[in-house]
Amino acid sequence: MGRPLESAFISGLVGATVFFAAVRGDGAEFPTRAIRLVVPYAAGGPTDIVGRAVADFLARDLKQTTLVENRGGAQGAIGAEAVARADADGYTLLVVSGSMFVLNPILYKKLAYDPDRDFRTLDVVTEDPLVMEVHPSVPAKSVAEFVAYAKRNPGKLSFSSAGTGGVIHLAGEMFKQMAGIEMTHVPYKGAGPAMVDLLAGNVQLMFDSFGTALPSVKAGSLRALGVTSAKRRPELPDVPTVAESGYPDYLVNVWFSIAVPAKVPDNAAAILKASLDRALDDETFRASLQKIGYSVKRPQSAAEIARFIEADRARWSTVVKARNISLD
Repeated sequence: MGRPLESAFISGLVGATVFFAAVRGDGAEFPTRAIRLVVPYAAGGPTDIVGRAVADFLARDLKQTTLVENRGGAQGAIGAEAVARADADGYTLLVVSGSMFVLNPILYKKLAYDPDRDFRTLDVVTEDPLVMEVHPSVPAKSVAEFVAYAKRNPGKLSFSSAGTGGVIHLAGEMFKQMAGIEMTHVPYKGAGPAMVDLLAGNVQLMFDSFGTALPSVKAGSLRALGVTSAKRRPELPDVPTVAESGYPDYLVNVWFSIAVPAKVPDNAAAILKASLDRALDDETFRASLQKIGYSVKRPQSAAEIARFIEADRARWSTVVKARNISLD
C-alpha cells in the first residue's frame, strides 16, 4: 500500500532538488577551491589585521582554504583595481578601507576603479576612531601641549600615514588646519610601515586606527594624546577626545568592509554574505577583534550598507570642500 506514496515522494524530492540546483546555477557547489582575499595595503596594518581575521573565519566556515594577498600602493587603488578586473566568480574578495570607497573618489579626478560600478559590498566589519599618538621623545602629554610644542618648532615635526589621501592622512591634515600648526606629511604603503617609523622616532606623530594603536600605547612605546571619537573609549578611559581637548568639530572614524566584483553571481555572493554574517554574529570572532581594540559591527542589509557608505561620503565631501583639501 505504501509503495506508490513512497515512489511519489521520492520523485517529488528528486524533482525539487533538480529544480533548486537549476535555480542556483553553476555556483551551486560554491566554493570548490581556494578563495583569495586581497588586502590593498602592506602587512601589519589595520586592513591586514581585519582581513586575516575574516580569512580565518571564512576558511573554517566555508571549509575552503582562504589566502590573504597583500597588494599595497596608491592608497589601496592598486589592490582595488586588481579585484575589480578579476574574474567575477566569487573567488576573489577585497578588504576595503573606507577611504578607498569614500575619499579616493572625492580626492582623485582619475581613479582606475569606481566603487559603485565595480564592487558589491557584502558587509561592513568594523568601525572605530583613530588615536592621536606621539613618539615618547615628543615633550607633550596632551593635545594642547603638542600644539604649543609644534608652534614653537614650526616645520620641524612630521606625521606618518598609510598613504596619501587616506583617512589617517586627512586626519592629520584636518588637525593641522584646525590647530594652525605646520607638520610634514610622510606617506607609507600601509599603516604597518608608518607605525614602524613612528616607533623608531623617525616621525613624531600619527593618527592611527584604534586596533593597531592600542598595543603600543598600552606597552608605553607610544603616548596617546587623544582619540577622534565623540566620546572617550573604555579601553583608554584616561585619554580625552580631541574634541574635548579644544577642537569640538574634530571627529574621525575609520571602517573596514569586504567587497566582491559587482558581477559576481548572486548565489556566490549570497553564500559569501551569509558566511560573513555568521562571522559578525560569532562571539569568538567578535571577541578576537574586540580584544585588540576593534569594534565589530552586526550584519547589515545591502540597503543599510549603501546608506552607511553614502552618509560617510557626504560627511567627508563637506570636510574636504570646507578645508579645501586636494590631491590632484
